[in-house]
Amino acid sequence: MNRLPRSENPRAVFVLVLLAASLLEAQTPVPISAALREKVDATVRQALTTTGIPSASIAIVQGGVIAYLQAYGNGRIEPHTPALPSMRYSIGSISKQFTAAAVLLLAEQAKLSLDDPVSRFVPNLTRGNEVTIRELLSHTSGYQDYWPQDYVPPFMLQPITADKILDQWARKPLDFDPGTEWQYSNTNFVIAGLIVEKASGEPLLQFLSEHIFAPLGMKSVMNIDQNRLAETDAAGYLRYALGPPRLAPKEGKGWLFAAGELAMPAEDLAKWDISMINQTVLRPASYAQMEKEVVLKNGLGTRYGLGVDVRQEFGQRTIEHGGEVSGFTAHNMVFPDARIAVVVMVNEDSVEASGDIAGKIAALLFREAYAGKQEDQSREIFAALQQGKINRALFTENCNSYFTEQALKDFASSLGPLGTPAEFTQTYKQDRGGMTFRLFEVHFPQKTVEVWERIMPDGKIEQYQVGAK
Repeated sequence: MNRLPRSENPRAVFVLVLLAASLLEAQTPVPISAALREKVDATVRQALTTTGIPSASIAIVQGGVIAYLQAYGNGRIEPHTPALPSMRYSIGSISKQFTAAAVLLLAEQAKLSLDDPVSRFVPNLTRGNEVTIRELLSHTSGYQDYWPQDYVPPFMLQPITADKILDQWARKPLDFDPGTEWQYSNTNFVIAGLIVEKASGEPLLQFLSEHIFAPLGMKSVMNIDQNRLAETDAAGYLRYALGPPRLAPKEGKGWLFAAGELAMPAEDLAKWDISMINQTVLRPASYAQMEKEVVLKNGLGTRYGLGVDVRQEFGQRTIEHGGEVSGFTAHNMVFPDARIAVVVMVNEDSVEASGDIAGKIAALLFREAYAGKQEDQSREIFAALQQGKINRALFTENCNSYFTEQALKDFASSLGPLGTPAEFTQTYKQDRGGMTFRLFEVHFPQKTVEVWERIMPDGKIEQYQVGAK
């Protein structure tokens, strides 16, 4: 064969240049707008003020790329150390989705099946011939949770092995028959971690590093089940009642294995989120398994997949999970179809701040995405109705019949005194019945109302209503 070497083949070089250019363009971060950044910063700072949490570190993904990284507050209180985006925070049970992904990778390699009984890999567990790997990953196995408390009991300050955890919590009667209930249990993922090690022949963290962390460029991931975070990372705190933050104790070695062992900067978790959006680590069929709601034997849905919560928020399919270990809480939200993700990590345990902040940031992102001429039109209609006026050319015959003389008087008398809105933002959008539904929040200094409308394909408004929020 008289073929040019690849490096000298002009066609190949041209194709490679185009590929490199397209990859560069696809991965170039597009920062969030200055206005949105101000709102995000204000949201997080307000949360720090309201809750007293020492710090928060966030990452925002838009368009499938990291668009914003920021940290707020104190990563360490003494000595005073401002939080930095490069600091690692423990992510707690968000670690579970990495264990689930490892299991799915092994299923792709035909080294196991999700419907294998756990006894194939881990012997002598209660009803191990009946409980499946899928039931472990979906919290429907019946194995009792070894750590339901939101603090560290004294016995957890001592080191333990995974098998000792199973001796005490997975070799006793099940809390329920497999597949009949959903009950969150860290014990499930200890078993799953051992299955990964048995099926792969490697330590769990080595397998995760080789197949997930290294390929995704997650360079700062740490196993806090074996080592403490460094002095350059965030310190974990707890609070007794309404007292000041106190340094939180560290769990003994072994307690976090496969269920809550990972720490990383928000940027690294955002890289994982991008891989979920782009489906680059697992095959599409595996992501479908992971992100599909598991249904109990009685037909009830669990709102949980394999290591992840499955929700619908802001009209979008949402894959999310929270995490908590001693001194830290975190929340991760991925909107795969919108190519958006939000990561929030805080260095205080037993607080809802990370989830609350993540939800508020996501709302800001979707409000910006939904903004446009529809928002302007709805605002103009609202202003006219405050004066008892209406441009009937904008509405269908049905909707015009809704706006009677009495209706216009009531709109004017109840909305007019509120004055000019401080904010008028679209918060939700969904198609239904051949119409587009849009929901808006209208903020006044002393009151907030909602506007909801349905738009016909020709742009005519079939419904426009206002109510208290």
